[in-house]
Amino acid sequence: MKRDRLLYWIFTGLLSAMMLFSASMYILKNADIQAAFTSFGYPTYIIYPLAIAKILGVIAIVSNYNRSLKEWAYAGFFFDFLLAFGAHWAIKDGEHMGAVMATVLLLLSYFFWHRLRQQGAA
Repeated sequence: MKRDRLLYWIFTGLLSAMMLFSASMYILKNADIQAAFTSFGYPTYIIYPLAIAKILGVIAIVSNYNRSLKEWAYAGFFFDFLLAFGAHWAIKDGEHMGAVMATVLLLLSYFFWHRLRQQGAA
């Protein structure tokens, strides 16, 4: 159980750091992100709401406030990563590996969270 808890926090911490870094880039390097979103064909008005959603998702996953909210945050991140992968793949800019890494971290965090819940430790 100790190993599972440690692995959960390692994967969740790395995922959280990745999402907070991404959200900070959306806010602090907005001109660069707008150029990227335009090249993807996405509207630029979703940048700030997406940054806020990422921050709220991290809070929902790290806190154990509400199990249902945590599940929705995991699902939201999964779809965000899936769409990011597809966008990078479609324009062939070679930046799709970030989405792959984030998806792997997300799945590992989710897997170990469920293991801890089954053991009664989460």
